[in-house]
Amino acid sequence: MKNSELSKKVRDVRKRRGMSQELLAENSGLSLRTIQRIENGETEPRGNTLKRLSDALEVNPEEIMDWALRDDYNYLTVMNLSALSFLLFPLLGILIPLIMWISKKDRIKKINRVAKEILNFQITWNILFFSPFILVFFTMFTSININTGLSESSINLWFLNLMFFILLYLINFILILINSIKSFNHKEVRYFVRIRFIR
Repeated sequence: MKNSELSKKVRDVRKRRGMSQELLAENSGLSLRTIQRIENGETEPRGNTLKRLSDALEVNPEEIMDWALRDDYNYLTVMNLSALSFLLFPLLGILIPLIMWISKKDRIKKINRVAKEILNFQITWNILFFSPFILVFFTMFTSININTGLSESSINLWFLNLMFFILLYLINFILILINSIKSFNHKEVRYFVRIRFIR
């Protein structure tokens, strides 16, 4: 992380708020020496220190951290595209973006928000993808007649599920491509169908 950039932003926000270093130290419960070291780029606020500092400055802790992070839209684009690994096996669409997120979590701007969008969508997609398998499996084995084989209703259900799977694959593929292009063009990534498992 670039301590000099972070220290400059902390100092700028403090001055915009009309606060002295002493007042910031008092409001945050940190020592004056700690505030001076942060603003001089000698140390980087983390954990409880970051929370106290952000509360005293009335900003979100992630905003403070984002100031020290670098832009890397290429990496965000590749992370979006990595979700295409679902084509090989559905769970890879979760695992590969997750690994990419963890490896660069504290180094790239917007990576947390983009990763949560991708992962929440892929987890939701996997739940939708795997749930019909249970129904199809159960229906096929309960509807087999020894003399006639599968009943017509079972075949229809199997066909409907096949169409559902194809539709799911198309939606996933299209959303990944759209969001990869958005990320490449420095626009906000948004996967609209998702349950927020990761907040």
